Amino acid sequence: MPDILIERKHALGIASAREVARQWIQQVEQDYGLECSYTEGKDRDLAQFSRAGIDGTVEVTAHTFKLEATLGFLFASFSQQIEQKISRNLDALLEAPKGGTRFA
Repeated sequence: MPDILIERKHALGIASAREVARQWIQQVEQDYGLECSYTEGKDRDLAQFSRAGIDGTVEVTAHTFKLEATLGFLFASFSQQIEQKISRNLDALLEAPKGGTRFA
């Protein structure tokens, strides 16, 4: 079971959802030093991210984002704060007009 599970429904369609996911990936790579990969599929894409102490995935479909993350011992005690920050930032990206907001 993941330490963090965030699910969001949206009405972006797969093309715009991919754009949001790629913005998110770019920011977490820069801001948190996460190593990310992104694989496009026909109906669903999968982003994987990791660094020492955190591993996870973001599943992207035409209607949903689902983020799951497993935290190492040092990060586990901060799981609530980490989840809140990820939720706020993902919500901001999903609500931003195309070309959108920076993930902070």
